[in-house]
Amino acid sequence: MKKLLRYTTAMLTLTVSLNVMAAADLEVNTPGVNAIKSSMQARHAQLSAYYASGAVGLTADGMIALRDASAVPMAARQSVNALVAAENQDRGALYAEIANANAHPEWQAEIRSTFGQRWIQRAQPGWWVQSNGGWMQK
Repeated sequence: MKKLLRYTTAMLTLTVSLNVMAAADLEVNTPGVNAIKSSMQARHAQLSAYYASGAVGLTADGMIALRDASAVPMAARQSVNALVAAENQDRGALYAEIANANAHPEWQAEIRSTFGQRWIQRAQPGWWVQSNGGWMQK
C-alpha cells in the first residue's frame, strides 16, 4: 500500500510539473527578463574560458559552480568566485522573473529545473556538467 501511495504521489507530481511547464512561457519578454539576460550575456564572455578549462561547471539545479579551483590561478580565484556568485544571482532572478511574468511565482522551482536541463543540453563539448549527483565532461 505504501509503494502504491508513493507511486501515485510521484506520478501526480510529474503530471503537475509537466502541465505547469507546458503552460509556462519560458521565452517571455519583459524589461526585467531582458535586463537579466543582458547582464548574463556580458558575463558569459568572462566565464567561457573557465567553462572550457573545467574550472566552472553547470549544475543540475540551473546554477553554476566553481568545480575545480586548482584550474584557476590563485590571483584570479576571488574574481572567478565573484563571477560565479553574480551569475547565480542573475540566474535566480531570471527564474523568478519568468515565473512572475507568467503570473505563477509558485512555478519558479519547475522553471529553474527546466532551465538547468536546457543549460546542460546546450553546453559545449568539453564543458563540465552535473549528472546523477556527480560531475562529467560533456
